[in-house]
Amino acid sequence: MVIGLLGVTFLVALAISSLAALLFTRPVRRIMDRIVPDRISGAWVRYLIFAMYVVGIGGGVNVRQIDRYLSPQEPEGQVLQLTRERWVVEIYSTAIGSLGAITWMLLVFFVFALIAYVVVRAFEVRRGGEGEGSVQAPGSS
Repeated sequence: MVIGLLGVTFLVALAISSLAALLFTRPVRRIMDRIVPDRISGAWVRYLIFAMYVVGIGGGVNVRQIDRYLSPQEPEGQVLQLTRERWVVEIYSTAIGSLGAITWMLLVFFVFALIAYVVVRAFEVRRGGEGEGSVQAPGSS
């Protein structure tokens, strides 16, 4: 039954990671195309999607929590019983853990991407090549 719980939590974490990867592939690709040279931006996008899966599954499947159902909690304690309520709690914990881990990973990525974007824009303006969305002052040609 514990192996079943491990399998189910893995599948839940995998499904959540897949959904997050599906939702964020396009924004990540657009950001990477903007701040990284063309040839390697695709590789970085693939790496970030892979990292999203690893972080999502790693954050969702908590083996230490599942271990509570295999070994006693106290020196003379009993092994916890895996009831229907505990299944629900474990699956909920898996979902929240996966989402939380992916959220932190994407937050770190987007913060660094924003910094990189500002640096890229500063170099573009310094070179005299005004990029997308630049506004000219009134009366200037």
